[in-house]
Amino acid sequence: MMALADLRKKLPARLPWSPRVVPVVGMSGIIAAREGAINLDRFAAPLTRGFDRAKAGEKLLILAIESPGGSPVQSDLIGQFIRRKAAETGVRVVAIIGDVGASGGYWIACAADEILANKMSIVGSIGVIGGGFGVHQLIRRYGIERRVVTAGENKLRNDPFSPEREEDALFNRGLVDDIHNAFKSWVRSRRGSAIEGHEADIFDGSYMLGEVARSRGLIDGFGDVRSVINERAGEAAKPEFIGPKKKFSLMRLLGRDAGTALLNAIEAETMRARLQ
Repeated sequence: MMALADLRKKLPARLPWSPRVVPVVGMSGIIAAREGAINLDRFAAPLTRGFDRAKAGEKLLILAIESPGGSPVQSDLIGQFIRRKAAETGVRVVAIIGDVGASGGYWIACAADEILANKMSIVGSIGVIGGGFGVHQLIRRYGIERRVVTAGENKLRNDPFSPEREEDALFNRGLVDDIHNAFKSWVRSRRGSAIEGHEADIFDGSYMLGEVARSRGLIDGFGDVRSVINERAGEAAKPEFIGPKKKFSLMRLLGRDAGTALLNAIEAETMRARLQ
């Protein structure tokens, strides 16, 4: 008796009477390692499902991106994962930016073979930001004495309770520049000749509307999810939205997830505010 797995292999990828569908992986929110945010741990499975579905169907996967950015580590992990899956499956990836695809959001978009947006979308912000606060004057004013013991010359680097050291400022500048250089290298490798002659305008950390982004090579054109699907797969084709599965959790029932969601929303809105 033929095994079910063998039977599936003999069937065509799409039966004649089955509707055409194009998988769409939506990535919305802040990019961070924590639960509820955009990160590889949450999106490896939905991306894999999307690539598998696309490979068996229209050979097209859409990334619907709504993100002001966040962690460069998670942005790079997701970007590299997308490229590996695209190479393995032969699927064409199209990123479609909605309201915003900036900083880490644009980093992920660059993993696609083609980037589309709306003329009013916020795109770019190819830069890095870092910082903190110094409260040494505050604790001094209130007569607070801090006592700390360290082993290692720089173990207390960037201590907010001490005056900033010149060597710490130089160290921080080096870190930020290194991340920025990695970001620029990734964009160059993915956008190629499209951005030639525009690097001074796009690598300064600023952001722009979709129409300007197209003129500077950051995106390839304009479109939305449904119009792209109809253009590429036919008028009868439908989107199949794929996202992370929600895990059952007692802590969710007790309200912990609500706090996490609120934290992610606040951070996302804070980053959005810097882009407006």
